[in-house]
Amino acid sequence: MTDVDRQTQLAREHRERQEQRANNTGTSKRNTVIGAGVGVVVVVGGVIAATTLMGGKSDPKPSAAASTSAAPSASASASAPVALPSSTAKPAAVTCQYRKDDSGSPAKKVGMPPSKPDMKAKTMTLDTSQGQIVIQLATAQAPCTVNSFEFLAKKNYFDNTRCHRLATPETTGLGMLQCGDPLAKGDGKSKEDGTGGPGYLFGDENLNGIPYTRGTVAMAQGGEDANSNGSQFWISFSDENTQLAAQGEPYTPFGVVVKGMDVVDKIAKGGIIPFNGDPLNDVRGEGSNAPKLPVIIKNVTVSH
Repeated sequence: MTDVDRQTQLAREHRERQEQRANNTGTSKRNTVIGAGVGVVVVVGGVIAATTLMGGKSDPKPSAAASTSAAPSASASASAPVALPSSTAKPAAVTCQYRKDDSGSPAKKVGMPPSKPDMKAKTMTLDTSQGQIVIQLATAQAPCTVNSFEFLAKKNYFDNTRCHRLATPETTGLGMLQCGDPLAKGDGKSKEDGTGGPGYLFGDENLNGIPYTRGTVAMAQGGEDANSNGSQFWISFSDENTQLAAQGEPYTPFGVVVKGMDVVDKIAKGGIIPFNGDPLNDVRGEGSNAPKLPVIIKNVTVSH
């Protein structure tokens, strides 16, 4: 059996297990590990890449988040602001809906964001143990997502949390740093990493509004759990991630890195801690490969 045949078999078996779990239980812990839980297997640079999110199905209960219209933008620059897509949404008319997460996932609860978003938010700064990362926010295109981050930042929700997953083109066919699970250990051993959230969920926004190229920042959620965003997000450091859009997966893009891509690159070059010693466990959806360089978010601020 070839490697491709083996991965295809694993993909089929995993989906069968997902469907069986979904039929047996109404709620389950969501694991928002991008690239795990293979729906379609593709080959990128000779490496098997899994292009859906892993986790048992939970009732997505689509949320009526802000309705916006956006056109694709250019890929993100590592050092200068990029032109974000325009939005036809009128700021005064935007209302956000957040709902209780009843999936049974572990949570750090700090309340619910307000329904009226702050449309003046411009940047989000991550002060991490490896350096500072500044993100230009697509507030007009993803107002409810930005509103959630501003709320959580003011609650110190992200303080002293660990980025729990590093996906590299060599190991998964994708290139991203995943953060935002408030309870993650980021040690390449905990199966709970990637399941945590704020205790609430909200709907998708700006899908197809910004390509998943290098520098894009997007939400993480189960690939089959549309409109189930929480607090987890990922930073793209590779254009390989554009394959996610080709699979039609719903990952809300809400900004681009304008400062600190060198920090992300340093983390990527530091390599991974393979989950339980086998990097393919990440591809199989059995756990997260953690960054070998510990990435601790010290503070998050959203500025006008």
